[in-house]
Order: sequence, then C-alpha cells, then structure tokens
Amino acid sequence: MLQLVDQGGPFVWVLGVLAFVSMLLVLERIFFFQKVRINVGDLLLGLANHVRKGAFAEAMHEAARAPGPTARVAHAVLMRKNLPRRDLRDVAQEAGQLEVPRMERNLRALYGIALIAPLVGMLGTVNGLVGTFMQMSQDKAFSSPAAMSGGVYESLVTTGLGLAVAIPVYLFYLFFYGRVKRMVHRIERAGIEMVNIICDARDQAEIVSFREEADEIAGQKEQAANKTAQKSKK
Repeated sequence: MLQLVDQGGPFVWVLGVLAFVSMLLVLERIFFFQKVRINVGDLLLGLANHVRKGAFAEAMHEAARAPGPTARVAHAVLMRKNLPRRDLRDVAQEAGQLEVPRMERNLRALYGIALIAPLVGMLGTVNGLVGTFMQMSQDKAFSSPAAMSGGVYESLVTTGLGLAVAIPVYLFYLFFYGRVKRMVHRIERAGIEMVNIICDARDQAEIVSFREEADEIAGQKEQAANKTAQKSKK
C-alpha cells in the first residue's frame, strides 16, 4: 500500500479519502433503510381496524409509534381526517413529497464520488505520463525501455485505483436509488389506501346514523298511530 502511495503521489491520497467518505455514506444509508424497514400491510391493517371502530386517537398513536416514512404519511392523513377526499389526497401527496429528501439523503454524494474518482485517477495518470516524458526529454531521449515502462506503470496506478473506488460506489448508488423508488411507490399506495380507509369509514358512519334517524322517525310515527288508534277506540 505504501508503495502505491509513493508511486501515485497525492492523487492516491485523494482517492483514499474518497473511498473512506463513500464507505461512511454507504454505511449510513444501510442503517437508515434497515431502521425504517416496516411491514406496510400489517400497519395499514391495524390502522384500518382502529378507524372502523372510530378510535382515531389509537390509530394516530400507532402511526406515530411506527418507524418509517409510510407511518408518518399515514399519521399526517389521520390528523386531517375531517377533510374531504380530494383534500386528503393532497395531504397524503404533500406528506410523501416531504419524505423523499430524507430517503435520497447522501445519494448525490455517492453519485458524485462515482464520477469524480475515475477523473482523479486519469488526472494522476496524465500527471505521471507528463513527468515521464519530461524525464525523457531531459535525458535527450536516451532513457532505457525499463525506465519508460516503470514510469508508465506508476502513472497507471491512479487510474486503476480510481476505477476500483468508482465501480463499487456506483453499484451501491444504483442499489440505494432502487430502494428509494420502491419506497416512494409504497408511500404513494399507503397514502391512497389510508385516504380510502378514512373516507369509507366516514361514509359508513353517515349511513348508519341515517338509518338510526330513519328508524327513530318510523318509531315515532308508529307510536303516534297507536295513540290515535287507542283514542278512536275510546
């Protein structure tokens, strides 16, 4: 390793710093996705049971306790449960958009490292080749083939290291980017499902209350009819 540093010069140190930073970013994203991992189906099922019973406080408590962006979107919709369906959809969409920057955090940095590392390696190669040909010009082109090959080898070290850093970083970037896209899709579906659950439960409650009112009116009419019948008999 020390030999590579001596051969590549400061460019190897730059690539080492980029590799170290990218490793920290990858670990941070792994811990993040592991922390927000949740079974969306079970969460929605539990929230739906509370909403159908009219226990909105319990539903909001369960959504606030659950980790992850999906639970936060469900909690935002539950907090505005009295809004019309269209407004609830807007609330779910806005809450989901607020979660996207959290999920995409550090992805741009990984993408930038994947682009910069090969360029740093190529810059080190060009710098090494320039030094080799300058040495040849000073020796009046009498340099031995061994010396020339040694100089070219030293200049190519940084290119290899740059690609060795960039390729795995770019693969991790693609992996995390796919995870974010899938999570965004789950959030959108969960928001729509939460709006439907609340609106369906609300419509069902209105139907039940209307039936109770109709039964009460029918009962009052029946009592009045019975009283009229009793008076007519007397």
